[in-house]
Amino acid sequence: MHPAILETRHETWPDEAACAARAQSLASKPALRDAFVELLGPLGAGKTTFVRHLLRALGATGRIKSPSYAVVEPYALPAGPAWHFDFYRFGDEREWEDAGFREIFAGPGLKLVEWAQNAGETLPVPDLRVELSPQDGDQRAVTWMAYTPRGVELLR
Repeated sequence: MHPAILETRHETWPDEAACAARAQSLASKPALRDAFVELLGPLGAGKTTFVRHLLRALGATGRIKSPSYAVVEPYALPAGPAWHFDFYRFGDEREWEDAGFREIFAGPGLKLVEWAQNAGETLPVPDLRVELSPQDGDQRAVTWMAYTPRGVELLR
């Protein structure tokens, strides 16, 4: 179970351009450098799209692939390392531990995690949780929840 939510924000993205703009805004925050961000939502909600926009805004070059099959994709960014995880295929929360991800989460760098719920209670507390809900057309309802002071800083 997560600790209490320190702050919550709600917004609507009318289209992918709004998603990209929000990613650009988040990328400008120094606190993101070592943050742990969970992305939740059903298949097709836009989690990977948001991550792609965020990594581009942080200076990633080349192809940004979904880690659905590889489970993790590492990135060497100008501000430091980043990892994009996708735990969709995890059937047991012990798979996170067995994969050796504890060391990555204990160290510096940005951790972006899709389908975090499939890793169960093994994951540390996220700084920020982003829930994406598809609406009509390309619209997305987005809920931001900060669980740590760093997460609150990212929301401001």
